[in-house]
Amino acid sequence: MESKKLSLGTKLGFGIGDIGGNMLFQIMGFHLMFYLTDTVGLSSALAGTALMIGKIWDAVTDPAMGYISDRTKSRMGRRRPYLLAGAVLAFIAMVVMFFNPHIGKENEMLLFVWAIGAFCLLCLAFTIFNVPYSALTPELTSDYQEITSVNGFRMFFALIGTLIGAGVFPIFVSIFTPEGSKDSSQGYLAAGIITGLIIASVTLITFFSIKEKKREVEKVKTEENIFVAYLKTFKNKSFVFVLFAWVFNMVGITIISAIMNYYFTWILGDTELTKIALFILIATAMGSMAIWVKIIKRLEKKIAYAIGLGILGVVCLIVFFFAEFFGVWFMFVMVGIAGIGLAVTYVSPWSMVADTIEEDHVRTGKKKEGTFYGLWTLISKIGQAIAFQIMGIILFVSGYIEPEKGQIVVQPESALTAIKFLLGPVPFIVLITGIVIVLNYPLNAAKYDEIRKQADAMK
Repeated sequence: MESKKLSLGTKLGFGIGDIGGNMLFQIMGFHLMFYLTDTVGLSSALAGTALMIGKIWDAVTDPAMGYISDRTKSRMGRRRPYLLAGAVLAFIAMVVMFFNPHIGKENEMLLFVWAIGAFCLLCLAFTIFNVPYSALTPELTSDYQEITSVNGFRMFFALIGTLIGAGVFPIFVSIFTPEGSKDSSQGYLAAGIITGLIIASVTLITFFSIKEKKREVEKVKTEENIFVAYLKTFKNKSFVFVLFAWVFNMVGITIISAIMNYYFTWILGDTELTKIALFILIATAMGSMAIWVKIIKRLEKKIAYAIGLGILGVVCLIVFFFAEFFGVWFMFVMVGIAGIGLAVTYVSPWSMVADTIEEDHVRTGKKKEGTFYGLWTLISKIGQAIAFQIMGIILFVSGYIEPEKGQIVVQPESALTAIKFLLGPVPFIVLITGIVIVLNYPLNAAKYDEIRKQADAMK
């Protein structure tokens, strides 16, 4: 593995692939729960459970995909074959997921089974292309600062994916929903087809742009047993700290993301405002990304990460206490500030996990990028699943009413209170817990330089 600086073309070709993965992840986080409850007609408890089951399915597929890609030998490399296969399956899965079967409330268990099947297919597609894609990161460079740089490029494109998945996706839904119709099924299907094509296209661009080095495939040394391989990742103390901080990161951000639709719809009274808020969120994140990359090179990565989580947590509390009283424009300002914190949570953790993989390589002499990223991707989805389950249970217990086609409902005060708490104290507590964990992360630039010296001596 070489530590020289990467070309701009390599960084762009690699980075653009995360438009697809992040777009899909944000569609899951921002819109899937709302789609299942308010368009498909599934109860919030069953919707949350269906999404949780999909993440349990990930507990099998994500580690398996990482393990398999570590052991793959082909003329295309270890990772690239799965980018090709995953791109095609992702498009198919998006169409299936957003094709409303129009199963009525009288057959809700059948609807529940459909939701589980469609979501598991979508999760499988995500796994097939995203785990190997992520595992390419430490194979591109081993330089401490260059890892931050390449992840900066990647996360810039990830923010574009977030913008499309979070902000543009509902615009597609609105455009293709017949005027005056209360049923947005047609709009969701069109949005699923369009974004599915985008996901497949950018993944294929990365497939054709990145060439894996043959010597990396030939040198791979990995554990023979999948369970041993994954258990041994937990011997890496640095990885454990960043991994568990990432769990709380994902739970907090997913709750914030998913509840925004409900907050703007039922607290501020206008679902369309969600689109504006999401554009502000992503625009400020994109605008501050380059600045944060420079700051992170001067600060410890964990300090920058803690600052980002802290900004998000404080904004949640401010919104809880003041947003309803100061109105929409105040909310937009808070969303913009949150975007600044969000940018850090894109760059720092992904850079940190790449460092821990290099540390593991020096300690064990084995290259297990796929194994580490399989677990990392799984934890991302588990965090998302926990968030969905928390939301589903709280909304169900609070008496939240899922609108049926054309029905005008008035939510009970208990449901409105639950929505406010889900955008305030709940994510605040989760994010603060993440800060406490990440501040114990032991790696820094000096320690990583020592690791690189040991790695060079091993060649």
